[in-house]
Amino acid sequence: MIRRTILEWEAIRYGGGADEIPAYAADRIAAIAAATPLAGRGGNGVLEHGRNRLRARGVVGVIAADGCALEILPKIDFPTEDGAEMTGRIRRRLVHMLAVALDLEIDAGQITTLDWQRETLLEILIRLFSEKLFDAVRQGMPRRYVEHTDDLPVLRGRLDVTRQFTVLAAEPSRLACHYDTLTADIVLNRIMKAAVARLARIARTGDNQRRLHELAFAYSDIADVPIAALRWNEVVLDRTNSRWRELLNLARLLLGERFQTTSAGGNDGFSLLFEMNTLFEEYIARMLKRALVDTDLRVVSQGGRLYCLETSDRRGLFQTRPDILLKRGNEVVQIIDTKWKRIASRIDDPKQGISQGDVYQMMAYGQLYKCDRLTLLYPHHAAFMRGEGVHVAHRVTGGGHWLETATIDVARNEMFRERLREMVEFRPQG
Repeated sequence: MIRRTILEWEAIRYGGGADEIPAYAADRIAAIAAATPLAGRGGNGVLEHGRNRLRARGVVGVIAADGCALEILPKIDFPTEDGAEMTGRIRRRLVHMLAVALDLEIDAGQITTLDWQRETLLEILIRLFSEKLFDAVRQGMPRRYVEHTDDLPVLRGRLDVTRQFTVLAAEPSRLACHYDTLTADIVLNRIMKAAVARLARIARTGDNQRRLHELAFAYSDIADVPIAALRWNEVVLDRTNSRWRELLNLARLLLGERFQTTSAGGNDGFSLLFEMNTLFEEYIARMLKRALVDTDLRVVSQGGRLYCLETSDRRGLFQTRPDILLKRGNEVVQIIDTKWKRIASRIDDPKQGISQGDVYQMMAYGQLYKCDRLTLLYPHHAAFMRGEGVHVAHRVTGGGHWLETATIDVARNEMFRERLREMVEFRPQG
């Protein structure tokens, strides 16, 4: 099995060199990547397939084909570490960001036992799911009363009078019964079985394979339902089975649209991919909600939806969706747009590499939402000589709006909410 790990925007060479992967492996991985929804119309949104190298873009996760797999991790700086230690720390931070964005609760004890340096992101997620499911099944599968109708020789439950005196009128030895039975063959368990079956086909580590095999045996009496036919909206979570909520979220991740089983170019494979721009936005929005829970500020993610233009008959054109709105009552007091890219650290670059289009977009937001404080938020990186927080605040020409640039260090988990809150509480001077 050929397995490689690279960071986003990095390249891996292929060919016949000692440090290169074989050309056939590169072709298989590139074909699977091009077949995923994130690849876009040109097929290069995940990987650029060059003449002698594959170059990752701003998408992270795992792409696997027959006999080969490529793991792409986000570019998160840990200046004091390198090699396997740094790779392990990046995986750990990525899983933390996914857990926050997808409402997953991962306890500290489980985190410390994971082999972050050697297991890929996919194997780590499989292990988290299978361990949690194994513990839950040992405590007992959820069961519910399900209504049945059947024609029986003795009465069970209540009699269906209409059916009895119409369909069974000529067969008095059979009784049309309506009754409830307590069963484990319910939608929630069918989802868990589908997840176990899918993961058992792709798990590579011995522990994951063993645990999934035991779980498959435990779910042998549950009906097999194709993933596309699972009825997610019929899952009922109440106080008797609320501990299954996290497992349901994990199953949704591992069975959902992010996880693609693909046949491309004659090769079967799969991918589990996340667009870092979207993940960073969702992570910041959810952490901000936690940071400001005891204030009068309300965090609205992907809200607003005002139009830039309108036609003569008042139909809106060019709808806007700012990443994050901070509102006090109905007033928008701050607009935050997250950008998963590195701003320049050179002191001779007053624009810091920020695109003109981003500035124009924020100015339009300020005008439409009547908001005086506009923030472009980027991930902090080691080459940036100053600490995180608000770095520059400029007044928009001819108006009262302030446009500021800020960074937040996602490598540092400690006091993350407090650090975000400090950024929000910053006030530009002038």
